[in-house]
Amino acid sequence: MGIIKNKSNNLRASICVLFSGGKDSTAAVFELSKNYKIACLITIVSENPDSFMFHTPNINLTELQAKAMKIPLIKFATKGKKEKELSDLKAAIKLAKDKYSIEAVGVGALESQYQLQRIEKICKELDLFVLAPFWKKNIEKYMNYLLDNSFEIIFTGVAAEGFDKSWLRRKLDKNALEDLKKLNKHYKIHLAGEGGEYETFVLNCLLFKKKIKILDYDKILNKNSGKLVINQVELVKK
Repeated sequence: MGIIKNKSNNLRASICVLFSGGKDSTAAVFELSKNYKIACLITIVSENPDSFMFHTPNINLTELQAKAMKIPLIKFATKGKKEKELSDLKAAIKLAKDKYSIEAVGVGALESQYQLQRIEKICKELDLFVLAPFWKKNIEKYMNYLLDNSFEIIFTGVAAEGFDKSWLRRKLDKNALEDLKKLNKHYKIHLAGEGGEYETFVLNCLLFKKKIKILDYDKILNKNSGKLVINQVELVKK
């Protein structure tokens, strides 16, 4: 991945971050904000719940998260058709470049070659760098990084053997991480959910000026597959 840069001391450089509201993209915003100016976030709203590229659970709530961080958000719709959705992503990134003069695109990619290679290709065409601060990092260390940096994360989707309804809306804490390790041992799930075994949503982190409070939700579960549908939220003081 020749155009990926993970480190820089150029605090003046403006970048955007692809943002889904889950733990990995939010962690990327947090980590990259140490060395770059986060000019905007980009959320791709896909009509395809099984999109190969984009996170879809509770994607409508990224606006509130962006508001909590006081970072502008670009929302871009796509039908979610395989490969065609990439042209929509390119259009969104080009919009960010034209509007905010960004020099790079940040991503929360951990191990997915499929996603990163496609983002890299788009950015190369637009003369932008890709910033992947957690790419190929030790996964257990990464999960502890989230806990050590006070991310308040809940599970919003499960799709693997070993999960049940109790995981929906459960917080990612030390106990949850230990249970994930047990599921990894017995069912081979990826510790960070990189294989789609689970989805997350961030309620609070150090970048948030206010935190998100869930007022109403529904749990939908069919055997080992389920989702937390967040119906109503509000921003409250930390």
